[in-house]
Amino acid sequence: MVTEGDHNVSESPVPHEPPIYRRIADGLRARILSGELRDGDRLPGENALMAEHAIARATARQALAVLINEGLAVPRRGSGVYVRLFKPIRRHGSRRLSREQWGQGRAIWDADARGRPFTVDRVEVVLERATEEVAGVLESGEVWVRRRRYSVDSRPVQLATSYFPARLVEGSAITLPDTGPGGVYARLGDLGMPPAHFTEEVRARMPGPRETGLLDLPGGTPIIVISRTAYTSGGLPVELNEMVLDSAAYVLQYDFDA
Repeated sequence: MVTEGDHNVSESPVPHEPPIYRRIADGLRARILSGELRDGDRLPGENALMAEHAIARATARQALAVLINEGLAVPRRGSGVYVRLFKPIRRHGSRRLSREQWGQGRAIWDADARGRPFTVDRVEVVLERATEEVAGVLESGEVWVRRRRYSVDSRPVQLATSYFPARLVEGSAITLPDTGPGGVYARLGDLGMPPAHFTEEVRARMPGPRETGLLDLPGGTPIIVISRTAYTSGGLPVELNEMVLDSAAYVLQYDFDA
């Protein structure tokens, strides 16, 4: 018991050191960020960490998992864990969707990639019956669906699925794999329905097996899910786009006035 006279007794809590796996991860992270370990370099394996720090295999595995979950490293089956430095994509919510962008024949992704090489693969365009949720947004029982995967610097970073009311876009380039300069929004403009207003909803969750595979996600990496609806100036919904983003590959930027 501490009394008023016991001035030499301290009640301040003793700070605890972080666990050993965290300290090992901190050291490896510092080597990566300083440039000592570069993109593509192999990190010390579990056996090397066990010998150097006199730790159990599970502890070594935890240390490497910290860096994998942070997006600084990626495991390669049967080979080891490697540094994966990737400059995050800055996704500017309003700039990329401006009429100035697609109206002049530029792809929305030009605003995101900012000169970095990007590719679109796994393009699928099909006519489908709308789900109850999609039909509720687009007020259409039948929709043209465009599914794509985007990669930047050869790394898969986003899956996107766009839905369009079939009655509005039937026979247009929106139903073709290549929509031409300016993409789908320029083609909607050609049809007399240029987007004038967008609504986006953003949330985060863990990925499903298909998303993990298509985005080549390390274990434990969450995804960002963005659902965007495009409207004409008259309030007609013309597109619902559901995007799945690798959270470690993105910074989301939104500018607005107070």
